[in-house]
Amino acid sequence: MKCLSICQPFAELIIQNKKTIELRKWNTKIRGEFLVHAPIKIRKEAYEKLKINEKLTTGAIIGKVELIDVKKYESLKEIKIDKKKHFGSTTSQKRIYGFILKNAKPFRIPIPWKGQLGFFDVDLPKMKIKNNKIVTEMIEEEFTYQWVGHH
Repeated sequence: MKCLSICQPFAELIIQNKKTIELRKWNTKIRGEFLVHAPIKIRKEAYEKLKINEKLTTGAIIGKVELIDVKKYESLKEIKIDKKKHFGSTTSQKRIYGFILKNAKPFRIPIPWKGQLGFFDVDLPKMKIKNNKIVTEMIEEEFTYQWVGHH
């Protein structure tokens, strides 16, 4: 499955369905669901600007979202019009692309992963069926770790 690294706090805003446009300097033909990876690198100035005090997950895949279209911005004025959808600061870039996102879903348990530039392929652990539910071995191990000896 395709995956895209998006620095915190923007990755969190995406999986909470608050940020519905991801700005990039490059275009893509990819459409459909992709995984959202939060790299270790964070945007400190964005935390301050958005008044986010909590520590957000980094170095992991934290959810998934659907890319339905790409909007090409031709001017700073166009970028400013959609500011509430992308939370981005204005930029001097003349050509910016907005990845239009919907149907974001956070993962209950983040999956530790190393990010890469651009869209990259991720092969999640094999799925298995247990009690009529699809689970991955990684999620089952995490669940067992959290609950064994704590209850």
